[in-house]
Amino acid sequence: MAYGETQAMTKYEPVIGLEVHVELNTKSKMFCRCSADYFGKEPNTHTCPVCLGLPGALPYTNQQAIDDCIKIGLALNCKISEKSLFERKNYFYPDLPKGYQISQYRWPLTVNGWIEVEGREEIRRIRINRAHQEEDTGKLTHHGGSTLIDFNRSGVPLVEIVTEPDFESVEEIRDYSKKLQQLFRYLGVSNADMERGDMRLEANVSVKREGESELPKYRVELKNINSFRFMVAAVDYEIKRQIEALEIGERLSQETRGWDEDKKCTYLQRSKEEAHDYRYFPEPDLPPFFLDPKKIKEIKNSLPELPWNRAKRYQTKLGIKKNDAQHGRKHKIIPQEIANYLINKKSDINTLLPTQIIEEILDKRVGVIENEEELEKMAKEAMTENPTAVDDFVKGKQQAIQVLIGAVMRRTQGKADAKRAREILEKLLK
Repeated sequence: MAYGETQAMTKYEPVIGLEVHVELNTKSKMFCRCSADYFGKEPNTHTCPVCLGLPGALPYTNQQAIDDCIKIGLALNCKISEKSLFERKNYFYPDLPKGYQISQYRWPLTVNGWIEVEGREEIRRIRINRAHQEEDTGKLTHHGGSTLIDFNRSGVPLVEIVTEPDFESVEEIRDYSKKLQQLFRYLGVSNADMERGDMRLEANVSVKREGESELPKYRVELKNINSFRFMVAAVDYEIKRQIEALEIGERLSQETRGWDEDKKCTYLQRSKEEAHDYRYFPEPDLPPFFLDPKKIKEIKNSLPELPWNRAKRYQTKLGIKKNDAQHGRKHKIIPQEIANYLINKKSDINTLLPTQIIEEILDKRVGVIENEEELEKMAKEAMTENPTAVDDFVKGKQQAIQVLIGAVMRRTQGKADAKRAREILEKLLK
């Protein structure tokens, strides 16, 4: 059956809530001293008895992760709980070595916030139920009929942001998700790179008849979607699928579904468990913690000006048109690029159109290498070819990195971003 636009759609309203999981970029994991920088490393090399759940191993809390979770909560206008504690969420799955996940259910760190999003016609407020702290699971890879497990990711600090079912359109979902990604990067708590799995999206979708006040008794969870485009497509499809099912008298139930990008449809993964199925109970190896109001105030004062507040200030005080600002943001053009353009070109800012600046910057970018893996490969080759520079840098001669940056630029014929090349080289050299 093709789930297209039907007249029946006008008789229903979507009920949508989102859950966003974001990995924090702390140096160590949530409950042990293993490095949290696991991406691209040899499988099962960043593990210890704690994150593998071996008998007798005791967890202890990563304070930086707690502070970062509080930052996210404050930025989302949440109330910070005076008392918070961890619980065991019990379920059995191959990527969960302990047989339970340390999470928060009844006593989350931050609760009752909100954020404004743009939809089809207006700006609306989406309520944030909670932003709580937990640990990530391992990673499964299906290969040649076998399933391989890498526990390097197990125990990495994870924050889950849960909304109320307030979304009315896929446009609001897209705006919300992009705003959260921007927020995580502004706060410096996560890279929020969806391709690497730093940020993962889940949606709870159901539909009700127009005018009904009660929420539906079921919800379909769309799980672990790793792009804004896929999430929008999956939610849009799922709304149509559910309406078609209800129209022919089918009874919908609680379930988890995935998104098949090739077939452009959702598919059943499993029946969805309720909270009581997880048998939550307080984590006996971690004490409750009480948050000091002074500490909360310090964290709040350390927050930068949030991106949407800055945008409003620029529009009102500097008279920048909203469409011009969004045109630059859409193409990921940063203010420094615009400043460099104006200085180098010595342009007349009174006659130059903003769109003209954007277009000329984009023209200059053509052919620039931005692929992370390709740049890292070039950096490794540059290090292999210049062992003396590598040794000098390791011995403390910071200027030696310029030799390696130059080697990367030569290998890419000047098409690499020198700043990004430096960052990658520094990471590899460490």
